[in-house]
Amino acid sequence: MPHDPARVAETKSWFAKAASDLRAASHELTAIPPLTDDIVFHAQQAAEKAMKGYLSWHDQPFRKTHDLAEIGRQCAAIDESLEPLLKRTESLTVYAWAFRYPGDAEVPSVEESRSALAVAQEVVEAILARLPADIGA
Repeated sequence: MPHDPARVAETKSWFAKAASDLRAASHELTAIPPLTDDIVFHAQQAAEKAMKGYLSWHDQPFRKTHDLAEIGRQCAAIDESLEPLLKRTESLTVYAWAFRYPGDAEVPSVEESRSALAVAQEVVEAILARLPADIGA
């Protein structure tokens, strides 16, 4: 049975945004010096968008939130095998806002940024692996 074209389009749009965030984070890593605050922001956004794309595919409503723990619990309710990986993303939540404005927050290290990007990439890949192949195309 063919998939609902509207659902496919919506889900693909979430993953297109996630891919764009991963690309931006990877590009920011090549800057001299790396733009670590932007890298972690885009890593958080990529993970968030992949999870929201997964929920969209499964027709599960979600709040407008950057809280990856909340979104992750919703995804794990659909596929509990995702839970350990999604729990690792919870620490990325703060990157949605911590470095977006001037203030006292110390910029993340290059290693912290690489780690955040690696987790985000792993989440996007793991979730895409659980969806029809044409979603990631």
